[in-house]
Amino acid sequence: MLNPFDIIIFGGGGDLALRKLLPAMYRAYQEGNLPQGSRILPTVRDHAKCAEYIDVAHAALKEFLAKGEFNAKDWKAFSAFLVPVVTNVTEADDDWDKLKAILDEHEEDKSRVFYLSLPPAVYGSCCEILSNKNLITKTSRVVVEKPIGYCGNSAEEINAKIAEFFSEDQIFRIDHYLGKETVQNLMALRFSNSIFENMWDAKSIDNIQISLSETVGLETRAGFYDKAGALRDMVQNHLLQLLCLVAMESPNKLNASSIRTEKLKVLESLRPLTDEDVDNNIVRGQYVPGDLDGKIVPGYLEELNEGASKTETFVAIRAHIDNWRWAGVPFYLRTGKRMKKRCAEIIVEYKKVSHNVYNDNVGDIEPNRLVIRLQPQESIQLTLMSKRLDNLEMQLEPVTMNIELSQAYSNGFHSDAYKRLMLDAAADNPSLFIHRDEVRQAWQWIDPIIERWQQKSAPSLYRAGSWGPDDADELLAENNHVWFNTGDKA
Repeated sequence: MLNPFDIIIFGGGGDLALRKLLPAMYRAYQEGNLPQGSRILPTVRDHAKCAEYIDVAHAALKEFLAKGEFNAKDWKAFSAFLVPVVTNVTEADDDWDKLKAILDEHEEDKSRVFYLSLPPAVYGSCCEILSNKNLITKTSRVVVEKPIGYCGNSAEEINAKIAEFFSEDQIFRIDHYLGKETVQNLMALRFSNSIFENMWDAKSIDNIQISLSETVGLETRAGFYDKAGALRDMVQNHLLQLLCLVAMESPNKLNASSIRTEKLKVLESLRPLTDEDVDNNIVRGQYVPGDLDGKIVPGYLEELNEGASKTETFVAIRAHIDNWRWAGVPFYLRTGKRMKKRCAEIIVEYKKVSHNVYNDNVGDIEPNRLVIRLQPQESIQLTLMSKRLDNLEMQLEPVTMNIELSQAYSNGFHSDAYKRLMLDAAADNPSLFIHRDEVRQAWQWIDPIIERWQQKSAPSLYRAGSWGPDDADELLAENNHVWFNTGDKA
């Protein structure tokens, strides 16, 4: 059981806090994982917003929790944990002294988690004020959101500034995909089942695909997104982190140090892509108006309300990991906005049988496929070849073993990545967070791609409601592979 803690959410009135962080803490309370004596201190910029915050939080939980989760009794109890406060993260005014007085009401060894739900540009100034106001104790942690910086140099500057006030073991760089229960199951599948671990290498696996597709467009992130693009926003963190977990060697123990060591080895083994290699192995795209679920939606430039932009909203990459385990196995990474379906999944496609003992008329023998789906529903699927039971003749067809995790555990537990990660930060468990060395190594791989794109023409266009540019299909066709698209086939 966790000891009581204080979590201070800077940017407590923002979209992330209201949509994700408060619901996560509400679920933690419902499941008995929010210890009595803990406090949640969302910060806002003025006293009027502070006075109305409880009502705002109430409305947000009713809107963003799943059906049936919210109830008046639990809300009344949970609201007692909320202590909204006023702070200006760029100015050390008297309101910070009031925050210090509230935190100092409790014993010094009580954990303090400073969650910076803020633009990365102000991480440094916020941490500096925390230090100057003597708010950082020996049991304090700081949680920072991605993406950290726009390139390797800017990321290094931000990390260096934070490191002036917090030691590395106090810094928790969050990637919410790593908190998903299915991602944890990926490690469980690999490291506790010999049937998978013994077939988790180039001798057995033909290719691996990792796809993160969204149906939404810019929403409220137009200003940020046009400067970042899909490569910085999704590939540099989410996709590369998932790639690390799929490809890493077994750590000697499942602790933070061992896991980070193995993830870093993967990033260091990624084959660099520079100059023409970028052109030959990466496709970038930008969506134009199209039909999405029967509704015509605008293109990127219409949503951006700008005349022109070369910012990519889609990226597909053919990557290779140059080590003994993965030599010759292509890893296909794909992410995009305004795609046909919203999904996040890892597809492990095994090699075809080396010798087919059946006649051609039994049907096509498809390779085995393991699908680990992270969203919208968390599930694990394994596709095998089997004889049709409704036919006396030998006829083969693929059948899918499907584990729907949301149905398998119906005891009231709600899978919530932010809940897990926030509680891990409170418990001082950094296993699912990102080390500074990982950020540095990821940017070293990404930066040459950005540099090449700055020299090249605009991205390929694709219709909203599609699976991306045709170039992305051609990228896989070069190796006789095809994308696995959710909903298009079993």
